[in-house]
Amino acid sequence: MTGIDKIGVIAPLTDNPTQAFSHVREVGLKCCQLVSWEPAKISQAIAENARQIASEMGIIITHFWCGYSGPVAWNYTEGPATIGLVPPETRELRTQELMRGAEIASWLGTSDVITHVGFLPIDPKDENYRGAVEALKIITGKCAELNLHFDFETGQETPMVLRRCIEDVGTGNLGVNLDPANLLMYGMANPVDAVDLIGAFVRGVHGKDGDYPTSSYDLGCETAMGEGKVNFPVLMPKLRKAGYSGGVTIEREISGPKQIEDIQRAINILAPLL
Repeated sequence: MTGIDKIGVIAPLTDNPTQAFSHVREVGLKCCQLVSWEPAKISQAIAENARQIASEMGIIITHFWCGYSGPVAWNYTEGPATIGLVPPETRELRTQELMRGAEIASWLGTSDVITHVGFLPIDPKDENYRGAVEALKIITGKCAELNLHFDFETGQETPMVLRRCIEDVGTGNLGVNLDPANLLMYGMANPVDAVDLIGAFVRGVHGKDGDYPTSSYDLGCETAMGEGKVNFPVLMPKLRKAGYSGGVTIEREISGPKQIEDIQRAINILAPLL
């Protein structure tokens, strides 16, 4: 696949997948990442039905993005205590939910399950860092049984801490879903430079743009592609040089006609780069 055939969008995994896949086709694409924040509600029958309908409609499911239960705040104030596997109060439950996500990914016929692991502490001796590492060992063990990779969605952690965590877990089936806008919006890194540290682990890329924060407590803003600071014409060749051969999944976290307009704009920017 080349060009537009390697571009996808985010789509929800529900018991009515035809509607989600129709949206993929309506914007002229053939690939998608499926997402669910309630993995306990996704049965094997639901997942296998989605896989069958995708095949019939000529849609490729590239990854499964798995959410989890409990409070989540996408900011600097409550985020460190609520996102991912870092908070000890929800770690055990979310570990089980993400293992369920691995089963869902296998039923869907994809090779990767993705999530936000959270604000990994920079101190490798921090109890919450060590706790997250142990949880990841359990999850990646389940993934290994199913011949899957588990991928970090970039955002809350610096690239160096993310790389260290991959090495500390050490199971060989950890990867990265690179969301370049998140790295900027959380103020963690310039995504082009981040490739120097985590490029070899990238197994998926989100086509999203954004800006650095302008406040010490608020995230930067997501933008339409080409209006933010993600330099895709530089980023994509650098990823290729690092060994990445996959596509890009467009993520535009708004709704309505403007979302469709911005997806089309992103397709026009990305297609020549792939």
